[in-house]
Amino acid sequence: MNRFSEIARSKRTRVNLRLAFFLLAIVTMSMAATDQPLTQSDRDKAIAELQGSRQMFLDATKGLSPAQWNFKAAPERWSIAECAEHIALSEDFIFGVVTNQVLKTPLTPEKRDAVKGKDEFILMAMQDRSHKATAPEPIDPAKRPMPAEASVKQFLASRAHTIEYVKTTQDDLRDHFFDHPVPVIGTLDGYQWILLISGHSRRHTLQILEVKADPNFPKN
Repeated sequence: MNRFSEIARSKRTRVNLRLAFFLLAIVTMSMAATDQPLTQSDRDKAIAELQGSRQMFLDATKGLSPAQWNFKAAPERWSIAECAEHIALSEDFIFGVVTNQVLKTPLTPEKRDAVKGKDEFILMAMQDRSHKATAPEPIDPAKRPMPAEASVKQFLASRAHTIEYVKTTQDDLRDHFFDHPVPVIGTLDGYQWILLISGHSRRHTLQILEVKADPNFPKN
C-alpha cells in the first residue's frame, strides 16, 4: 500500500508541477502583452517620423542671419523666429495633452476601428496649409518672444524627450482616445496624438519655407 501511495503521490506532484508551469506561462505571456502595448513597428514608425520632421526643421533654419530670422512678409504674418518659437513651445504643449488628458481617459479598445487609417491622415492633415488656425495663448510666440537660438535649443531638447518616450513607454497609447478640437480630425488614439506632434512641426516648418520663398526675403 505504501508503494502505491508513493506512486500516486508522485503522479499528483508531476501533474501539479505541469499545472504550475502552465499557469506561469499564461501569466508571463499576459504580463508581456501588458508591458509592451505598442508594437515595435509602431515605435519604429513614430521614431522615424519624429526624427524626419526634426531634420526638416533644422535644414530649414540652418545658417540664417538675424535679418532673415526676423523678416516678416507682412505685419500680421509670422517671422521665421516666431514660427520656430511656436514649434518649440508646441512640442511640450501637445505632449502635455497626451500625458495629462489622453492617457487619463478610460481604456476603450472597442474604439480602435473608429480611428483606423488615421495614422497617415493626421500627418497629411497637419501639413495642409490651406486651413489656417489661431495658436492658443500658451504657444503664441507674440505673447512671449524668445531668441532664435533658444527656440532651436528648446525644440531639440523637447523632441529628444518625445523620441525617448516613444522608445521606452509602456503606456497603452492605442487604447486611450481623445477628441481633437478640429471636427474634421475628430477622435485620435494616443499614438496618433504623438504623430500629431511631428505633423505639427512639419506644418510650421512649411510656413518657414513660405517665408523664405517671399520675393522680399533678405539675401543674407
